[in-house]
Amino acid sequence: MTTDEVLAGVGPRLRQMRKEREVTLAALSETTGISVSTLSRLESGLRKPSLELLLPIARAHQVALDELVGAPPTDDPRVRSKPIVMGGRTHWPLTRQPGGLQAYKVLEPQRKQEPEPRTHEGYEWLYVLSGRLRLVLGEHDVVLTAGEAAEFDTRVPHWFGSTGEGPVEFLSLFGPQGERMHVRARPKGA
Repeated sequence: MTTDEVLAGVGPRLRQMRKEREVTLAALSETTGISVSTLSRLESGLRKPSLELLLPIARAHQVALDELVGAPPTDDPRVRSKPIVMGGRTHWPLTRQPGGLQAYKVLEPQRKQEPEPRTHEGYEWLYVLSGRLRLVLGEHDVVLTAGEAAEFDTRVPHWFGSTGEGPVEFLSLFGPQGERMHVRARPKGA
């Protein structure tokens, strides 16, 4: 994407961001110190964006300048993910590409739950970072502690969650059939 293409997309992005936040031009003008007419010309593409104008707008919307201008991604290898809360658990995706092996950092709050084992296609790997993770897998009921890992075929009825003794933070790797990592959990009490 050329610089001109990036700059041409700034106006519509500014308008969309402002409207998503339900902010009027007058309110944004008051927050940024930029006149309403200048903001309007920026959004319509009649005025070229400059750093002097974009920085206060980025601050007002509390976004990075890159997000504001829609800068093309660089070869930065870091994964910048937003947390997803599902069923009381917080998941941070650690992989960018859909399909194939998926990695998540998961935070399970302290709570006592009755296991509800489920099955589905694939393989799952769990690695506990901190706390204690209860894993019910078929007829096994084990507790994994920091530094322990488990691997299992997800076609076997399984459930995992907090032991109820505190929160647990773990990595979850989920992949299609055949992509395996070879680590095992030791049974509870071993």
